[in-house]
Amino acid sequence: MSTEAVLKVGPAAAAIAALPSPPFWDEAVAQLCGCDPTLQLIVARAGEQRLELRGDAFNALARAIVGQQISVRAARAIWGRVEAAAREVTPLRISRMRAATLTRAGLSLRKAQYLHDLAVHFQKGDIRPDHWSLMDDEAVIAELVTVRGIGRWTAEMFLIFNLMRPDVLPLDDVGVLTAIGLHYNDGIRVTREQASEIGSRWQPWRSVASWYLWRSLDPLPMEP
Repeated sequence: MSTEAVLKVGPAAAAIAALPSPPFWDEAVAQLCGCDPTLQLIVARAGEQRLELRGDAFNALARAIVGQQISVRAARAIWGRVEAAAREVTPLRISRMRAATLTRAGLSLRKAQYLHDLAVHFQKGDIRPDHWSLMDDEAVIAELVTVRGIGRWTAEMFLIFNLMRPDVLPLDDVGVLTAIGLHYNDGIRVTREQASEIGSRWQPWRSVASWYLWRSLDPLPMEP
């Protein structure tokens, strides 16, 4: 994964309990390798590691907000202090915390407000995890971006790493654009339009292809 992707994604869900990998993974890898020799080589170099299913929508989104635009190390430290202050990171608890308490944990005032807004959305039922299985990707994204501090990129990462949606190609991700350029465009980073065209061959498994593209840039285990 690119440096930017690590900064954004890493702290968003580190330390959330891992569950088994997606049930579609083996089928997706087989089809991707069968239709794309370049991706087949990337998959072979990645070895046995794969994306792991992770839970707890509220914590994952909260960590995504906390980790925006700061290093993995800083985000982990701040999240630890947020956990200590909250004692239990739940929508109810965070919605009742004062902004001053969250800023003392290391959050900026803006991020404290974003975290509170997320908690209120969950509390009021404006964010409905129990409905997501019945909603397509764009509908889930539209729901998530109503929260202050969550844009399309964060929503797409959530679809890939937490909801395990199989066919998301994050065209605003620097790592994906860089990796596609490296492997498919003579090392020159591609545009969103070029990435979309190249990525069309990976449907309906573009999330899996994206994961391997990130891994081609960073051999370390990913922390979505």
